[in-house]
Amino acid sequence: MSEKRGMSSGKRLSPAVSVVIMFGVISMLGDIVYESARSANSQYLNLLGISAARVGLVFGIGEFLGYALRLLAGILSDKSGRHWWFMFLGYGMLLSVPLMGLTMKWDALVILMLMERIGKALRNPAKDTVLSGVAERQVGIGFAFGLQEALDQLGAFLGPLVFTAVFYFADQSGISEYQAGYRLLAAPFVLLMLFLYFAFKKMRGSNLLPSAQNREFQNEKLEPVFWNYTVFTFFCTAGFVNFSTIGYHLKANQLMSDGEITLLYSLAMLVDAVAAMIVGKAYDRLKEKTGKKTGGILALAAIPLMTMLLPLLTLSHSTALIAAGMALFGVVMGTHETIMRSAIADITPYRKRGTGYGIFNSAYGLALLAGSALMGLLYDLKFTKLIIVFTAAAEITAIALYVKMNHAIRSGPR
Repeated sequence: MSEKRGMSSGKRLSPAVSVVIMFGVISMLGDIVYESARSANSQYLNLLGISAARVGLVFGIGEFLGYALRLLAGILSDKSGRHWWFMFLGYGMLLSVPLMGLTMKWDALVILMLMERIGKALRNPAKDTVLSGVAERQVGIGFAFGLQEALDQLGAFLGPLVFTAVFYFADQSGISEYQAGYRLLAAPFVLLMLFLYFAFKKMRGSNLLPSAQNREFQNEKLEPVFWNYTVFTFFCTAGFVNFSTIGYHLKANQLMSDGEITLLYSLAMLVDAVAAMIVGKAYDRLKEKTGKKTGGILALAAIPLMTMLLPLLTLSHSTALIAAGMALFGVVMGTHETIMRSAIADITPYRKRGTGYGIFNSAYGLALLAGSALMGLLYDLKFTKLIIVFTAAAEITAIALYVKMNHAIRSGPR
């Protein structure tokens, strides 16, 4: 198997596997910073008297920018080949998170939250392009993205515990405690930038990437399966209940304490990590079973069905159902972050991969904007049942598109 080729004599990790792990550690440190903040943002803004509709709208705009700008970043990274430049700039913008602990002004907080999302837009196409280029011939794309997602979510699990610890030791969860939590995230940010520089120095001069990266940028066409896949994931994602709505629901109804909310999010990210490894393996095995590079996409079959259950569970008033819903939330997120990224590498050539990631993520971000903004508005209007209806409609559409995509994959060429 490809994973086995990633090991040398069963003792030392091959350069390819070492690079995959390095990228995972970088992502883990990034997740400690921004996932910690994302687990607390809704509750912090609630304390500042910001409405659910405004929170949902800003979150949606941030998610849209975080994905839509990847189109430009992907095209530019493809044309310039300066993947590391985009990674340094993008990760550097994570400084906005610790700075949130220095202000309570709504306008400033909006700018800082949007900066964090824009930074992710700049770095991700370049990072995913390099990672997939290293992995595709040596360790397996599903394995590589699954391992990275697992390390990502280890960071996402540890990050929110910063706020949990602050609340525990302060024995309260007021504005000053939230600000202290944000400021503490400066430490992992500095470590991340140092580690990124170390990884850059380590990768220079290696021959792990496809030679296509040195060719002139070519205007090749993306395959029809890419566009079918993008539309499917748009509807699948539009109906996904985000944690901005869930966290606001828990805080507004006093269903859990602030520390319990951030802990719940951490546990969901731990589920995400385990699911990512399992799904990543399943992705590679489906490719082998079908004999097609696109065969792994078939692992997405259950996602629309699981997504339909999320609002029923997470927006209930039962802590048991909410906990079960957040576990399911973690499974869905793990599948999104593993298969949705892995598949792009299998349906686009290397020299067009940044562009492919950019187009795909623009659609993904637009879906998050539409879904989170609408759900925030409906929640403010106390129309929770309409959130359930909207999710069901979006996922039923996704199922219909999946059936069409499934037929095309099974009947298409290898």
